[in-house]
Amino acid sequence: MRVLIVDDEPNIRRTLRVALEAMGHLVEEAPTGREALAKGEGRPFDVALVDLRLGEESGLDLLEPLLAQSPRLAVVVITAHASIDTALDAMRRGAFDYLPKPFTPGQVRATLERVARVRGLRDRVADLEDRVRLEVPEADLQGRDPEVRRVLEMARRVAPFDAAVLLRGENGTGKGVLARTLHAWSKRADGPFVTVNCPSLSPDLLESDLFGHARGAFTGAVRDAAGKVAAAEGGTLFLDEVGDLPSPLQPKLLRFLQERKYERVGETNTRSADVRLVAATNRDLEALVASGGFREDLLYRLNVVEMTLPPLRKRGDIGELADHLLAFFARQVGRVLTGYTPKARAALVAHAWPGNLRELRNAVERAAILAEGPEIGLADLPERIAPRVPDPGQGIALGAPVSLEALEAEQIRRILATTPSREEAARILGIDPSTLYRKRKQYGL
Repeated sequence: MRVLIVDDEPNIRRTLRVALEAMGHLVEEAPTGREALAKGEGRPFDVALVDLRLGEESGLDLLEPLLAQSPRLAVVVITAHASIDTALDAMRRGAFDYLPKPFTPGQVRATLERVARVRGLRDRVADLEDRVRLEVPEADLQGRDPEVRRVLEMARRVAPFDAAVLLRGENGTGKGVLARTLHAWSKRADGPFVTVNCPSLSPDLLESDLFGHARGAFTGAVRDAAGKVAAAEGGTLFLDEVGDLPSPLQPKLLRFLQERKYERVGETNTRSADVRLVAATNRDLEALVASGGFREDLLYRLNVVEMTLPPLRKRGDIGELADHLLAFFARQVGRVLTGYTPKARAALVAHAWPGNLRELRNAVERAAILAEGPEIGLADLPERIAPRVPDPGQGIALGAPVSLEALEAEQIRRILATTPSREEAARILGIDPSTLYRKRKQYGL
């Protein structure tokens, strides 16, 4: 870890430095509060060992600005026996722990090991909470589709290295899940995984969200904010939909990718960060480069390694994914659901899935809630996936005053609803599968 020693006694600083460096930590020293804050302006520290008596200064007065500068900093106060009550007061104000004088190298080691352990647990809990709150079952990377297996194999080879990765694919294909998987397989797995959603904020607010800001930098900036880059220290920063990154921010991101350096909004101090960057997009970045909407040099920096997730309609494991999701949602709603009827399964396989895996998850969750029996039938699926076939005599009849297009759409709808696959439907209709796909898209089937 990076450790800052704040003590006005040179002998104490020297002794602590020797002990900490022997343990493998990187150490900086500061004899005053002002120098401590100046040292923290660059790359954030993991731990600060702060003496409560800094000459005429009080270590308590340093606590708040240190934590404002780096919210993840673990402050360990150093105190004499006579000021234990003051040390406890410091902990109530945000300090992590205290070391009473005189202390041994073993006590220092135990304290820093506790910092590392608690920090790791907090990151894991936060990550699990995010998954539970934001993500439905991650069936995205399940299944036996060969293209998905190939992408996963590449991800496994790339994960141990810090090279930037660009994930491509349509909305809902599982790019966010793949980014988390890369993080989990990397040497940074114990560090944080932080997401920045590029289209969600205005350019000014996005810059603040990404790099942080100083108090007073803009209206409403009532306190310092560290930003997502600082929050991802030692872990992975995921830029979702990076193709929507505003033009004014692109050179700043490029500089960060090249040098790992940045400035907070409203500050001139240059900071550095140790993060691995993964980006995702559903847009054609090369076309954006050609139109002037995206920097070519930024694209080259982002796609050191490029992976493309296939859309669901091109995957051969839709039935397997649907089974996996049904088992999950059956547990969620507390029901015994045994599977799908043949017609329902055929409808799932035949659907074009414009919303990809996200649409499949929603459809299966709906079916698990509405199903009256143990099997999911056509009536339990959304009508866009399983069009309702009218009873004989209903619907469009031959000779009805409607257009040929309406008749064609009705015939395609009925055939799709009564055949087990799109290939079989195309055979009955006397057209090739690609023509059937175009007509389904044309008529919204």
